[in-house]
Amino acid sequence: MPTPNITPRDETPADYAAISELTLEAFRPLNFPELTEHFVIEALRAAGALTISMVAEMEGRVIGHIAFSPITVSDGTLGWYGLGPVSVLPEYQRQGIGKILIAEGLARLQAMGARGCCLVGHPEYYGKVGFIHPEGLSHEGVPPEVFFAMSFDGVYPQGQIIFHEGFLAQSSPS
Repeated sequence: MPTPNITPRDETPADYAAISELTLEAFRPLNFPELTEHFVIEALRAAGALTISMVAEMEGRVIGHIAFSPITVSDGTLGWYGLGPVSVLPEYQRQGIGKILIAEGLARLQAMGARGCCLVGHPEYYGKVGFIHPEGLSHEGVPPEVFFAMSFDGVYPQGQIIFHEGFLAQSSPS
């Protein structure tokens, strides 16, 4: 299936409602016990922790979104970021839009001098876009098969990573 003609760009305040809506729509079919991904984005934004927040736009409509935020590594390594959430409206999934957002976001992180990126995600998807299950790096309480990382310089930190506290959001920030 050909990739639609999309434009990845930085989010603007005019996109916030569309981002929340599309994130809910993208995650709803996964039947998570609680849908909080849209609250995570809002909390990261409110905390000033969205290092990169991009949308995929097609014909003036926001159809995808990706967020990157700083993470803490227990060994003190700096320059690592968390990817997520990444969302694409269900009717546009499996068309390469997520991969375009991921590639653009990772390129922007590298251009900023970042050292790498971690995420928790689908085991069959993220290996296809270059992420690995790194030895000696993990996220507490997360099975290794869904924890991924990508080093930009070939060096992986050792220990536990901690995502920004915005990932604990259960509701909109006040």
